[in-house]
Amino acid sequence: MAKSFRIQTLNKISSRGLARLPASYEVGDGVASPDAILVRSANMHDMDIPASVRAIGRAGAGTNNIPVAKMSERGVPVFNAPGANANAVKELVAAGLLMGARNLIPAISFAGNVNGTDEEMHKSVEAGKKNFAGIELPGRTLGIIGLGAIGSLVADVAIKLGMNVIGFDPGITVEAAWRLPSSVKKAGSVEEVVRNADFISLHVPLIDATRNLINTQRVALMKPGMVLLNFAREGVVDNAAVVAALDEKRIRAYICDFPANALKGRPDVVTLPHLGASTEEAEENCAVMVAEQISDYLENGNILNSVNFPNVHMDRESGFRVAIANSNVPNMLGQISTAMAEAGLNIHNMLNMSKGGMAYTLVDVDSAVADAVLDKIRAISGVLNVRYLPA
Repeated sequence: MAKSFRIQTLNKISSRGLARLPASYEVGDGVASPDAILVRSANMHDMDIPASVRAIGRAGAGTNNIPVAKMSERGVPVFNAPGANANAVKELVAAGLLMGARNLIPAISFAGNVNGTDEEMHKSVEAGKKNFAGIELPGRTLGIIGLGAIGSLVADVAIKLGMNVIGFDPGITVEAAWRLPSSVKKAGSVEEVVRNADFISLHVPLIDATRNLINTQRVALMKPGMVLLNFAREGVVDNAAVVAALDEKRIRAYICDFPANALKGRPDVVTLPHLGASTEEAEENCAVMVAEQISDYLENGNILNSVNFPNVHMDRESGFRVAIANSNVPNMLGQISTAMAEAGLNIHNMLNMSKGGMAYTLVDVDSAVADAVLDKIRAISGVLNVRYLPA
């Protein structure tokens, strides 16, 4: 019998992604008592998230619009779609490199405001074009801060454009390291990147450690005439520091995806309306990825790409599964195993993983689990959430 879950959508989610959810699911923006929520940009921080919610899926990479810490306290995983929009952002960064190098936006504005006869316009263009002379990319150095799915693609395209690349990422994963082109020079700090780059591209999430990552101190280390690109998050750059550096001509241009009053009206600034992932392909890829992750979690308890839970996948070898989210404290597995043994349940398979202060356990047993056993596990100190998932 097909399982049925209720999925609330807070934004328009790609139909291709929603099609990956089983037809038996109830899906829509008006769904009451949802088992899961799918969201793009809607701000959930002030939302009264129903107690029925077992998972939240963000059809994108960043989760700043979701109260992740509160969900962790409830044992609710928050999923995202890392890498699904990587190509879209990479292409925008490539455009940003060219905009910054060749002064394309002010040149377009100039050409669009030339008036007169064709002959007069030709003369004006020939006289004015010297104001927009640019530089070429081959031989220049691109510094990349953040070498994940997007950063590695940006490195690859920069190398193909003839640039040298230096990168820094203190938390780079083994998988990301394998994706990185071998010619990328690995920097030991943000400061090393800033000192050596002609262009800098930022690809980090907005967390406490990256807020105002580019600040007055680091701007002071930059080469005069460098170009800064920010298609990551608005808060990773201190706009006041950048404006001061633009005034001093230390920064040649600032290209970003985040309009702000401090940046308005400047010929040396290009702001785009948060276009990073705004392609049909990226929206579809994100929706497909997160829909598949949500359905696998609801039906089987498996976790992939959660920002607050570890990745956990266990193939089903039994028709009776229990999924347990708990604080990462000693003797939790022992207490769970004891509760099941005392109920006469034989554990067929068990997998436990942790991530920071959060732990997650999947247990397959050989017979049905009574509500009393589940309640006993829920009563264990540190257990946050218990779900029974019979096949």
